[in-house]
Amino acid sequence: MKKIFYLFAVLLGGIVTSCDPLEDTYEEIGVTEETVVGDFELTLSDDDYKALDLSYGNFSSVDDAKSMLPAFLTDAYPVLGKGSSALITYKRYSKVETYSENVYELSAEEHDAITGNTYGNFDKSYHIINYLEATYSTPSEGDFVSLRYVYYSGGSSTLTDGFAFENGEWTKITGFTESEYNDMGESYPNFTSHDEAAAKMPIKLLDVYKYNPKSTGDVVRAMYELYKGNGVTKSYTSNFVFDGSVFVKYDNEALETLQFGHDGTTWVPDNTIKYTITAADYTLVATSLANKYPSQTGSVGNYSNFDRRPGNAAEWTDDMLAEAFSFVLDNLDSGAADGQKYVVTFDIYNGSNGTESIILIKSEGVWVLN
Repeated sequence: MKKIFYLFAVLLGGIVTSCDPLEDTYEEIGVTEETVVGDFELTLSDDDYKALDLSYGNFSSVDDAKSMLPAFLTDAYPVLGKGSSALITYKRYSKVETYSENVYELSAEEHDAITGNTYGNFDKSYHIINYLEATYSTPSEGDFVSLRYVYYSGGSSTLTDGFAFENGEWTKITGFTESEYNDMGESYPNFTSHDEAAAKMPIKLLDVYKYNPKSTGDVVRAMYELYKGNGVTKSYTSNFVFDGSVFVKYDNEALETLQFGHDGTTWVPDNTIKYTITAADYTLVATSLANKYPSQTGSVGNYSNFDRRPGNAAEWTDDMLAEAFSFVLDNLDSGAADGQKYVVTFDIYNGSNGTESIILIKSEGVWVLN
């Protein structure tokens, strides 16, 4: 069992490396640097990337972030010790390809050759893929085509979509429909310039994904058309990232987070989640184990804490607590994978009121003491 004490004065801006103005404070409260525990979140700044000798302002891989950040954290927060945690948000280079190609319009005969009908349209979602596989039998990685075709679903619509051959399969990059161009103030199903497309597309994408909302950091790909003259229309793909409110142009940098924990010597990548038991959790434990531990759960139900007095009829041992918190964590995070860890903080009574923490890890589908 581990009791964790938090020194809340030790936060992001309050820690320096050359001279520690809190040293006297640590001595007064009897805490050494090795026992200070703090939890913080940090988004790396441009200066941080410079300190890491990352001239491009991002990491090239997750593994690079995992290997380089521990030393950075040790230098930046030398007073934090075992049990501390850091949630670091950083940028990783993650290129999403863009493409451009003249639009090719399928004839009625080309539709019918795929469907076996005589209607001059597709009416199944896989028909366009069938066309691609029949027409481009030996595609290469990165091949791209822009196709205008007729699709029937209760009525005929003319669609223009892009298809990129990536990772061994055709990936659809959806273009705007004629009505969507009209919504954006266009008389024809295309834009007049790239600048116009860049200004209008992010606004329209909010409407496109209104019923399929995106999460912060999600990248979406869209295709637009420009009329080049002489009967030629060209398609271009563009990538946007959702920032939580709006779509902005994606600059090939993914925003990711890594959690680190201090093991007493250094910072290590860690998936531990810290969780404090709520009033509803005490009720859940009392209900779930009422028949097995009537005295203990009766106490939990009455006082919303766990009795830790050795030998008392209502005592909760470490193993019993692990069993109790299994119900809580299954309710909280039913899809947790093996290896997921939680530090669970809860109220106790051991002659006086206080708190304790216990660490659980999911192993072979079961929450066990770690």
